[in-house]
Amino acid sequence: MRSYRPLLALLAAFCSGALACEAPDDLGGAPWRVVVARIKHLPEVEAWADHMQRERNVVQYVLLMDEPKVLEKRCYWPVEVRADGRLWRRYLVTPDGKTAFEEKAR
Repeated sequence: MRSYRPLLALLAAFCSGALACEAPDDLGGAPWRVVVARIKHLPEVEAWADHMQRERNVVQYVLLMDEPKVLEKRCYWPVEVRADGRLWRRYLVTPDGKTAFEEKAR
């Protein structure tokens, strides 16, 4: 009897790669700076950041490269907006930087 293990291993490796999220800068994705800028330039984020900076707080935009999300078969990269290391909001952005929305707490 033939062993199908090598075939199954090859199929599993191929499928896992197909389901993985492509990082920005890879295969047509927007550069990392575009993904972060998409969040940084949202009107509510700009207003909040201005307020925080006037209060002398350090504002940070953190792209979580190790935590991509797949929602409805579409990849998103989390971008956290922080002041002095404390999380204010978390957004999800597509690798092309065209779609972004706030990730609501569950």
